[in-house]
Formats: sequence, C-alpha cells, structure tokens
Amino acid sequence: MASKLNLLKEFYSGLPKDSAKIETDGYGFSFLAQLLSGGSILEYGELTLSGLLHKYKIVNIPKHRMDELLEFHIAKECNVCLYFNTEDNNMFCFNMDNNHKTNNTIVIPEMDLAVRFIRNQLSELGCEPLIIASGRGYHVWCRLGGVIDNNLIYQFMLRVAAKTMAALHKNGHDYHKIKFNFYPDTRNYKVVSLRLFGSEHAKNKTFSYVHTPEGLLDEASSWRYFEDYMQNKTIPEGKFREAYAAIMASF
Repeated sequence: MASKLNLLKEFYSGLPKDSAKIETDGYGFSFLAQLLSGGSILEYGELTLSGLLHKYKIVNIPKHRMDELLEFHIAKECNVCLYFNTEDNNMFCFNMDNNHKTNNTIVIPEMDLAVRFIRNQLSELGCEPLIIASGRGYHVWCRLGGVIDNNLIYQFMLRVAAKTMAALHKNGHDYHKIKFNFYPDTRNYKVVSLRLFGSEHAKNKTFSYVHTPEGLLDEASSWRYFEDYMQNKTIPEGKFREAYAAIMASF
C-alpha cells in the first residue's frame, strides 16, 4: 500500500490545498504561532465553550506546510477539512447527519436505511460511492475521472437525495430525521469545508471507518479499501454524465 500521506494527496488532489479548516483541541498564542508557521494566515478562529474542539481557518498555506498538516491529521492530532473549488470539481460528497432532535449523537435506524438506499441508487447509476462513517452519520464520496461543473453536480446530488428521502417515506420512515448537506454546494462555497478520510471524529474520537454493504471495516482495512476505491472505482467523467442524464430524465 502507498504511504497514507500520498494516498490522501492523490485522492483529494482536485481540491484546493492553499486553505483549510483545522479542528483541534489546541489553543493559545504559542499554538497559533506553530499553526501559522511557514507564512500561513489565520482567517478566523472559533473557540468552543466546552473546550473539546476549536476550529481555525487558515489560508495561504505553503505546499510543505499542507503536507505537515496532513501528517498531523493521519496521526490523529488534528482534523484537516478542505474546501471545494468554486467553479468545478472532480469529486462530491453527501454529508448525511442524524437530524433527530432528542438524540443527535447516534446512528439511528433511519440513517442505516438511508445509507443503504443511497448506495444502491448511486451504484445503479454507475457511480459507486465511497462511504465513510462520521459521528452520527456518513460521508458519501464520489470521485470522478474529470472535472464537472458545480451546477451539474449540485442538481445531480439534489435529485439523489430526494429519491433517497422518498424511499424512506415509501418504506414507512420519517425522512425528516435525516439531514443532507452537499459538497460542493453552489450556495456557500467559502464557508463550508469537509473533513478528510483518515483521522478521528473530533467529538467521539472514532476513526473514519469505511462502510461497506457488510458493515464497517477496521482501520487497516479501511485504508486498503480507500486505496482500492481510488485506483479502481474512480468514476469516469462520461459515466457521470450518463448518470446525470438518467436521473434528470427520471424527474
């Protein structure tokens, strides 16, 4: 298997690397001086009252410094979250969260069904996803062999999510318990970023395990699956365009 750093750099090679949101429990002036070493600039910081997690958006990140941040991410010392391109991208992700108001820290039954529905739907369209556990839900990634206009990606994702929620409703479940966020989202490029594979969830300290139809893989197997997906299941641009045409025709 290739090095974990090289896997992350290749998988996410289409995303901008000069800015990132860093999630960490570190804070203070000495910490900031270390975080901003190499000429990076702090755009904003968000310190939580709980003290469990702080968020920093940094920009103008030199290439060597991004490599260092990714190494910290792999070592589970922080989470690196990247932003998407504003015009077109070679990947997209559904961020599926538990929207249940009484307990938003667990994977609820509706989420288990929703992730099954969305996997089957995308696979039937020829766009097999990489699904990664994330706290109370999942990140459903699709990596493309070429860049696609963000407006097309957004319209595609909107319809896939709608069909997933319709399937929940048809099977007698409350689709309001599932919340979808789209990456890229044509409405707010600059304010949302997404955590990369290969680290731990900031709150529950659980690794970003790969989810398969048979269940969650362990950490080592998740890294191997991640590599295999990138090498063998990246979706050709033409196949995505066929999927887009098919789902648009179904509405």
